[in-house]
Parts: sequence; C-alpha cells; structure tokens
Amino acid sequence: MNERQIIEYITAQAGPADGQLLKGIGDDCAVIRKDDQRVWLLTMDTLVESVHFNRAFHPPELLGRKAVSVNVSDIGAMGGKPVFVLLSAGMPHGFDETWFLAFVRGLTEACREYGCFIIGGDTVASPGGLTFTLTVIGEARADQVLYRSGARPGDSVWVSGPLGLAAAGLELLSRNIEPENRAFDPLREKHLNPPARVALGQELAASGRVHAMMDLSDGLATDLAHLCKQSGTGARLFAPDLPGLGMLAAAARRTGCDPLHWALSGGEDFELLFTASPEERSTLVEVAETCGLKIVPVGVIVAGAGVTLIQPEADGTQREIAISYQGFDHFRNGNGG
Repeated sequence: MNERQIIEYITAQAGPADGQLLKGIGDDCAVIRKDDQRVWLLTMDTLVESVHFNRAFHPPELLGRKAVSVNVSDIGAMGGKPVFVLLSAGMPHGFDETWFLAFVRGLTEACREYGCFIIGGDTVASPGGLTFTLTVIGEARADQVLYRSGARPGDSVWVSGPLGLAAAGLELLSRNIEPENRAFDPLREKHLNPPARVALGQELAASGRVHAMMDLSDGLATDLAHLCKQSGTGARLFAPDLPGLGMLAAAARRTGCDPLHWALSGGEDFELLFTASPEERSTLVEVAETCGLKIVPVGVIVAGAGVTLIQPEADGTQREIAISYQGFDHFRNGNGG
C-alpha cells in the first residue's frame, strides 16, 4: 500500500463524526467548530531520524525550528493562526543531552516567532533513533478557512516561491558536495530550516480572493493532484513557468540530477499552493508583496481529472505528460533525509 491508499482505507473505516467536526481526513488540518464565528484547526507531523533528518548534517537547533515550521505550515495553508503545540519525543537510552537541549531551544524559538506556545506532550524511550511528533492547534474565522476542495475550472494555479530547493539541498548535504560553496547555501538552508508561509496564508484567506489552498510538502505533482481530487477537477502545469529552476541549475550539474524532477517531485518546499480566478492576479500579487514574497502562476485548473505537465520541445511542439502523484511517498520512495 502507498500513502494515499493507507489514508483512504483509514478514512473509510473511521465512519461519520458529530456536527462539531467540519472537516476531517483529507485536508491540511482537521477543522472543528469553536463557536459561531471561529474554528479550531488541528494538524500533526512526525520527524523520524534517518527518514526526515540526518544528525550528521542537521544541526539540532535547526531541526527544532523545522519541527515547528512543517506543522504551522499546515495551519497557514488553511488561513489560520497557530496557537498551541504538543510535543511527543521518543529518544533512545543514553541520548545526547546537549543535542536535545539545543533541539528544544530551536523549537521554542520558532514557536515564539510563529506566536504559538508549547502546552504539553509526552516523552518516551525509543528502541532506535530519535522521533519527534508535534501536534499544532490553530484557529481561524469559520468564513475564511481555505480548503483543498474549492478549485474551479479556469482558475490560475499559484505557488508562493521557488520549488525544488529543499530537495536539491538534501542531495548536496547527503553527498557532502562542496560544503564550502556559499552559492549552495540557499538550497541547504531550505532543507535544514524551511520557513512556513503562515502570514501569507492568513492574508490570502482574509482577501477572500482564493478558492483553494494547501501547502507543498510532498512535491507539486502529488500535492496538486490531492487538491484536484478534492475539488473534482484536473490541472495543467507549464514547465517554463515553474519558479526556481535557474537556482537549481548549478546543483543539478554538480549532482547529475534533474532540476525539473526536484521542482515537481522533490517535496518539503513548504510553499503555498493555491488557486484563484485569473482576474485576481494584481490583487494577489499585492497581497504577497505585503508579506515580502513574490507569488508565481504555474498552471491552470481544468475540467476532468489528473495533473499534466506541458513541456516545450526543441522543434517548437509541446509534450503533455501525466504527473499525478509523482511526488514523495514514504512507502514508495523509502528513506529520505
């Protein structure tokens, strides 16, 4: 079974919930009614040693920060504000106390920056490596929550920043390629210490101009396929429009990897993926500029199903390639970083 099949099976077995649950499995967060005007947003992510991080090159402070960022990214993707954090830490006997204290410093520093607070959790002995699970509780106005299910044919598909940098950085770090080359620092930093676009998510939700949104954690090819499935649509992406390919070129030459593959399938970008009417272009650009970001349109929502990539050929023709769900999958890709 792959990740998608596992989630679909759990969803089928879970059964119906009561009226307080507005959205369960299938979006970035579960959405629970708080009162007549606001909702709670709940999300959880786990970082497993040798799957999500490698202590040989991932500093503990930055790993603590990343543990927070990857979770609050889900809250921001639905237009919410992170409020509370629960931490579960699994550590082997004789764990490195100095390393752990540095991890916690990074974690609490990131919580302060995103405006959320650690309120509890659990600590357990682990028979293997380190495992950290964070549950983040956020809140939002009920009428501003952005789901994956609102995309409409004709919508433009947007991303909030360059794609593939984290995957390239992981490749460089894993192979210890040119650690002294400062030109590769943005790629390594995107893997080690990715920012979450929480402020932008809140501003886009408040604008009322966005139809559907999620964050990019498993790669554009997979995450856009999820959004399209929830919306009952398809999508077409245009390869020349994908942002960040130029930033990946030198690393791709040095590693022998394909920059387009990194951009589509690398995962852990933690940028926002959203759709809106093409008429809203100037408004959305202005909203992003208030957050110091440059958003980029990369495709269009279409009737039907599936995600295809339009790639120009040398002879002037265009090739259309089916790419749905070709991003990262734990049970297909194996170990990550």
